[in-house]
Amino acid sequence: MTTAPASGPAAPAPGASAPAPEAAVPASGPAGRAPEAAAPASGTAPASATAASAPAPVVLAVIPARGGSKGVPAKNLAPVAGVPLVGRAVLACLGARPVTHVVVSTDDPAIAAAARAAGAEAVHRPAELAGDTATSEAAVLHALDAFEAAHGRTADVVLLVQCTSPFLTPAEIAETADRILTGAADTAFTAAPSHGFLWRETERGAEGVNHDKAHRPRRQDREPEYLETGAVYAMAAPGFRTHRHRFFGRTALVATDPARVLEIDDPHDLARAKALAPLLDAPVTPGFADVDAVVLDFDGTQTDDRVHLDAEGREFVSAHRGDGLGIAALRRAGLPVLILSTEQNAVVAARARKLRIPVLHGIDRKDRALKEWCEAEGIDPQRVLYAGNDVNDLPCFHLVGWPVAVSSAHDSVRAAARAVTATPGGAGAVREIAAWLLGPELDTPVRADAAPTTPARTTTEP
Repeated sequence: MTTAPASGPAAPAPGASAPAPEAAVPASGPAGRAPEAAAPASGTAPASATAASAPAPVVLAVIPARGGSKGVPAKNLAPVAGVPLVGRAVLACLGARPVTHVVVSTDDPAIAAAARAAGAEAVHRPAELAGDTATSEAAVLHALDAFEAAHGRTADVVLLVQCTSPFLTPAEIAETADRILTGAADTAFTAAPSHGFLWRETERGAEGVNHDKAHRPRRQDREPEYLETGAVYAMAAPGFRTHRHRFFGRTALVATDPARVLEIDDPHDLARAKALAPLLDAPVTPGFADVDAVVLDFDGTQTDDRVHLDAEGREFVSAHRGDGLGIAALRRAGLPVLILSTEQNAVVAARARKLRIPVLHGIDRKDRALKEWCEAEGIDPQRVLYAGNDVNDLPCFHLVGWPVAVSSAHDSVRAAARAVTATPGGAGAVREIAAWLLGPELDTPVRADAAPTTPARTTTEP
């Protein structure tokens, strides 16, 4: 998580005019939620004198996310555990107790759309603030101006949050903001403790930086140093406007878990993040309110991926009765369910007829077929749960809001998933997914706006 690359131009010199603010998208949903009570910012009147009248502090989280990235193209939209990096940053900010508003500063329409889908506001950053030499401070100042112009409110605390730090937690964001809200500091940042011995190459050979090479104390006898993670910075907003820099006045650090520190600068970092996500992310599963449709792969998802052949070459597969129970419950709850399969097989069509759900099979481009089905049904792909098990499901994973892998899925599919079942394919994984959405008894009431169940149909791509 080292300091992230600059994402806005150099801040104007003291006394220079600030960039003209641009209109922010009006707050909606969690990003514009009413501020929760928090400790007063430094310099405010005591709580006993103002509790009845003073508004809660406004804590604005700004996420710079420009479109240009040379190391990893479209980096800020790269998915980790099925969620774009910008979306992960937004969700972490929305989960942090003191944060009242979240704004993504970007020059890229696709990033802006992803930010809004995750629940943030989006501020368009002009080209002069989006070049390779731009600074993060300039982007934050511009977003601060745009937010205050749109909301008619002044921020008390402003946060700089980097979406290239994928394992930043809401608790770390909250603790960093609290350092400012309680008056303990004017600026704060996350840092990872280290007891490592640092060295520097010199003309005289290697020399110790933070130690005497002739004296090597034990780890427990040394005070830690701290590595700036680049994940989140908090500043008192008035002081930030004055100094135009993220460090001024009294600075506090918030110690973080070194195991979670990773900043994505190149493709290798992104690959590591995807591999680590199943280990570091808290398990997340969708609920009924998060999903408008369920799309299921067949082989390896509703079966164990094995095929039995008789002497005449006829294929047989095994399905799990619990999956059928779960699909029936989803239908009763008013959720559209679709089977989408690459294989053109009479077994797939027969299973769909048995379950009374539509099927698209013999599909070479599953993502294209899924997109067309969503358009025909009037369903937002970001509200679709897609369950799969192998690499031909990955294009669909990148299209939907809830990519789900069964536990027996290929490693690359598990790494790309937003959620992973505990049950293997063909052993009740679909039943498990239905329980996520409907509860263990599969008895969630039917949606008020539920449409009649779509008759089963079989479609083969030409």
